[in-house]
Amino acid sequence: MRIATYNVEWFSNLFDDSGNILDDDGWSGRHDVTRRSQLAALGIVFTALNADAVMIIEAPDGHRGRDGVQALENFAAAIGLRARKAVMGFVNETQQEIALLYDPDKLGARHDPTGSPRFDEVYSIDLDVDAAPERVRWSKPPLELAVETSRGTKLRMIGVHAKSKAPYGARRPEQIMRIAIENRRKQLAQCIWLRERVDECLDSGESLIVLGDFNDGPGLDEYERLFGRSGVEIVIGDEQDIQLYDPHAESVIRRPLGWMPSSARFWMADKRRWMQTLLDYVMVSPDLRAKAGEWRIWHPFEDPACERAPELREALLTASDHFPVSVELDI
Repeated sequence: MRIATYNVEWFSNLFDDSGNILDDDGWSGRHDVTRRSQLAALGIVFTALNADAVMIIEAPDGHRGRDGVQALENFAAAIGLRARKAVMGFVNETQQEIALLYDPDKLGARHDPTGSPRFDEVYSIDLDVDAAPERVRWSKPPLELAVETSRGTKLRMIGVHAKSKAPYGARRPEQIMRIAIENRRKQLAQCIWLRERVDECLDSGESLIVLGDFNDGPGLDEYERLFGRSGVEIVIGDEQDIQLYDPHAESVIRRPLGWMPSSARFWMADKRRWMQTLLDYVMVSPDLRAKAGEWRIWHPFEDPACERAPELREALLTASDHFPVSVELDI
């Protein structure tokens, strides 16, 4: 069974309020890409991915009268995907939902928010050691699912879109530093909250997959040294914890010499060059690691099969600024 995560930039812009596809020459939200071009590219990518379940980050909007679930199911029907049923959890106000698109012949999935506090509630933590706990909320609450495969395997799946650390809106150096540190505190708090939920699942013996866009990874910015470790390392767990596993995260944590994996590609206008970085992960519990086969980042230049397929390579570049990440599981 292939399980994947995919952050689709401005997916919501490709649908009207009723979830109907806007297959026209209007702008998509991606720079210099029309809705028709992005839809065509996404069709090629999702078809090639051929996943049994895809955790979609930045899924179509699902509030204020907009139907994100219908949008995804209409998209799947238009493309002819096996993964044709969608489930969404707590909606948010950012036009970037988290949803699972899955093949109902291979598995069932239902929104099953548990834990205390739930991800749509408030978490209190002292982020700056001043004895005054801050109240932390998720702008995009994780999607927690109870999943059962057609073979009877039961597991829990948590889709994540963690806080971005980028200092949006800052102009002066002192503003950039202040906002970047504040955003990192919030991002780490979210990851600590998520790790507590991971501990609850693993301590109860549940099989678990945590996947999505963490907007973080070991060594990504200079502010990490202020806090000791990245949010990804917090979610994976320390040596005394039951640890989750993702080989791409592992390779970055160990920081070997040579090639480093990446799952996203952004244009830096000020430097006039592309930045590549690892933001997207599929982490599994120890029992699922024993059943896992190939982890793969569908990178148009770093994955040989993608690079050798010109249509897929160009579609990956047009469809989003992130690339899918997948794992094969014998479940």
